[in-house]
Amino acid sequence: MRLIPLVAATLLAGCAGAPREATMDSTTKAVRRADLLTAGLGLEGLRQPLPPAALDAEARRTQAYWSNWRAIADVSPGGGLNAVYGRIAAVPGVEIKTWLGEVGLYHPHGVMLHIPDDFDVTRPCLIVAPVSGSRGVYGAMATAGAWGLTRRCAVVYTDKGAGTGFFDVDARLGIDIDGTPVPPGAVGGFVPELPGPGIAIKHAHSKDHPEAHWGRMTLSAARFALTMLEERFPGQRFAPQNTRIIAASISNGAGAVLRALEQDDEGMIDGVVAAAPQVSLKGAPSLLEYSVRAALLAPCAQLDPRAAGPIAPFLLPRTAEFQARCGALAERRLVVGGSVAEQAADAYRQLLAMGFTAGALDNNPTNLAADIWRALAVTYIQSYARAGIEEQLCGFSFAVLENGAPRPSTADERGNWFGTSSGIAPTAGVQIKAPPGSGVDPALDGLLCLHQALIGDTPIATRVRRGIGEVRASARLPDVPVVILHGRDDGLLPVAIARDYARRAWQNGARRLSYWEIENVLHFDTFLGQPAYGTRFLPLLPYFYSALDQLSAHLDGGPAPAPSQVIRTRRRAATDDGVEALTSEHLGGALTAPGANAIPRSGEVPD
Repeated sequence: MRLIPLVAATLLAGCAGAPREATMDSTTKAVRRADLLTAGLGLEGLRQPLPPAALDAEARRTQAYWSNWRAIADVSPGGGLNAVYGRIAAVPGVEIKTWLGEVGLYHPHGVMLHIPDDFDVTRPCLIVAPVSGSRGVYGAMATAGAWGLTRRCAVVYTDKGAGTGFFDVDARLGIDIDGTPVPPGAVGGFVPELPGPGIAIKHAHSKDHPEAHWGRMTLSAARFALTMLEERFPGQRFAPQNTRIIAASISNGAGAVLRALEQDDEGMIDGVVAAAPQVSLKGAPSLLEYSVRAALLAPCAQLDPRAAGPIAPFLLPRTAEFQARCGALAERRLVVGGSVAEQAADAYRQLLAMGFTAGALDNNPTNLAADIWRALAVTYIQSYARAGIEEQLCGFSFAVLENGAPRPSTADERGNWFGTSSGIAPTAGVQIKAPPGSGVDPALDGLLCLHQALIGDTPIATRVRRGIGEVRASARLPDVPVVILHGRDDGLLPVAIARDYARRAWQNGARRLSYWEIENVLHFDTFLGQPAYGTRFLPLLPYFYSALDQLSAHLDGGPAPAPSQVIRTRRRAATDDGVEALTSEHLGGALTAPGANAIPRSGEVPD
């Protein structure tokens, strides 16, 4: 793809009425930074309980570092970061941000390149890191950024067409590349085509269905990085032939790197690490389908005696709501059973059948308390249907709420969107405004509407199913080393997703794919600083870093990454102060000779 500088940044805001050509924001410039890795916070700064105040663009950047590190990693004392695994150090260098437009899409994606001062021009290395979730460009600092920057690699990030792309319709203010709230003529990232009430969110309302394009956005970010490296080091050429390019990320970002590798017709990528990938195969549920079904079933399933979890007791006040959910699902034949106990058992069984393990369902109370399933469902249904803010499917919208009613956002609130938002509501003061409900389970009607939009015979359902078809992965991989890893107790993305992808890839002839499945590992390391979680689960990040270590050594001529296997672990014990400090003995590790724990290419996974 040819990157065409725009005449002016205002053109990039453009009109959503017509898809764009390939573009690059003409305002792109390099800024020297004293610390690319933590914005000067260091580990102690990341541990502070409150984020820095967002007083200006620099403060918003620091705030974004604090928020994104803490959202991904366990930074607590005893959690093992910078001691058992990973490295926290000040990394001086250059930061370059831009908006990249893609052919056929209405809106650009945010891209950021970090070039450390000790970048090795003699053996250039580039890490390509699409961020996890719907986060902004700083959303992969704790993952690929932390690994690459401390190993003299440049790292390029893309927000995958989501990011902190909020637009306040009433105030007519959006978010610029540095997080500054600005009017439409100055916004490069996202301006909704038509006005609607409340707040437009880029991932939900761009009409681009960004997930369908995450692979090519990742590849575009890599091309951008190579171009910028050549500008930074005049007279030296950076190309796939002489630059090591590793694509690595977690969650949604892991799905993006796998899709990028599938689509890498140019042979740019030398290797991939994908941790807990959100990737959709034909014949398996998409994330939208997982989210809608789980949002309906999880409250009822929580009444099953097998349901546990660190914060389960805090859900006891919602027992009547959960009982009502069981009854309503039974009336609609979405669960079976003549009693609440039988209905709860069937809901629990269905979640297991979706691919969650019993250990993963220990995260169910957390997901219910945080309203994660509904948050995903509402965002992704809009995206998959390519519905703008003017078309609020099932009556859902986003707004700042006060006593349940929308109100205008304040300047201070808008100033915090860039630095504290996850990119998906509820976040940073932006809430889901649900359609009116009734009874003790007011969320039910809206969720049933979302379910009908998946399975019904309506124009909306047709659009949604078309959107689901557009995110299907092929699992056809070129002959490069790949490590896929997934925690068995991932309560957000069932481990079955990674299992099925690995199995399909092997069936398609992948020879250099290692699949690691890890005991007691969940999706969100950030919870592990709380003793109730720390004694039950282990972090994912150590295995991600280890996979990158092994992949990099292999590309240097060393042995291939450890073969496919179940990695056995040991839970941490409770102490008088909380939980014992993490050690390598808790983590175990991928073995070169896994024996009975090996996963064969046929895909059978040992218990």
